Amino acid sequence: MYGPDVTFLGVERCDLDEPSTFAGADVVIIGAPYDAGASYRAGARFGPKVIRITDYNPHDASRPHLALRVDPLRDLRVVDAGDIEMPGVEARVPIDALETAVRTAAEAGAIPVILGGDHTITWPDVTGVARAKGWGRVSVIHFDAHADTGETQFGSLIGHGLPMRRLIESGACRGDRFIQIGLRGYWPEPETLQWMAEQRMHSFEMNEVVRRGLDSVLEEAFAIAVDDCEGVFVSVDVDVVDPGMAPGTGTPEPGGFTSRQLLDAVRRIAIELPVLGMDVVEVSPPYDAAEITAFLANRVVLEMLSGIAYRRKGGTWASIPKALLEGRS
Repeated sequence: MYGPDVTFLGVERCDLDEPSTFAGADVVIIGAPYDAGASYRAGARFGPKVIRITDYNPHDASRPHLALRVDPLRDLRVVDAGDIEMPGVEARVPIDALETAVRTAAEAGAIPVILGGDHTITWPDVTGVARAKGWGRVSVIHFDAHADTGETQFGSLIGHGLPMRRLIESGACRGDRFIQIGLRGYWPEPETLQWMAEQRMHSFEMNEVVRRGLDSVLEEAFAIAVDDCEGVFVSVDVDVVDPGMAPGTGTPEPGGFTSRQLLDAVRRIAIELPVLGMDVVEVSPPYDAAEITAFLANRVVLEMLSGIAYRRKGGTWASIPKALLEGRS
């Protein structure tokens, strides 16, 4: 909608109205150019465009992964459905359109990877996967500086600070299988924290990540995510990363992950857990500097796809040669 009609790094185009074009696909990329739910700085509607195109290599649908020795864009069948029409009017209309698109891809057996857009889109994203894979049977791992569990925003039930509450209230996912990593800052207020506790949500704040170490937090999160669920949906808000490394976002909060930590975490999730879907949200190009955030978001998608390809070839986290993990050949 808001940029050139290109696909993710040159992969094949598909049409969600023509099942034959994505039959047998492992992954379907879907653009969600929506930022009507932003409460501070807008611009995330341009996120899908930059996530698709920001790369210094040719857009040749090939990206060999140095450490994993896979090429996710060739070892998997990855197709791109383009952007869903999501104007910032009639709030339910764009939300329902996205949910239908995600459900279509998931019911076809593909993993939907949604490029946002503000975090409002996670509500229809997870809902679409849950309708295809099992209501209440999808766990969520949510990387973010903010909990996004507010009750209302400017008098509306739709907004980027609210989607996780909508998902749990609807039953699309269970509160006790909802895992948040990287929370920090000065929100939410006590009433919202109390609601989160009542839902038995698992929130690993940034101070806990620093104190315990990311690996320890991930191991605990993984045990929760695979308990009595079919698989996991991974939602990555780029503001989980410190704004010094990801300035192009709508609600920056100092003191977050490094970009390296996020990439390692996403890769590990893809290798160790059955991933049913993913979104990358809150990339706001007007506030980016030298495409730093756009490059990071592009690599988050590639790390997820590479991990999935490695897992499907029988690879495990333990089977990655230590020398490769340490950067030695």
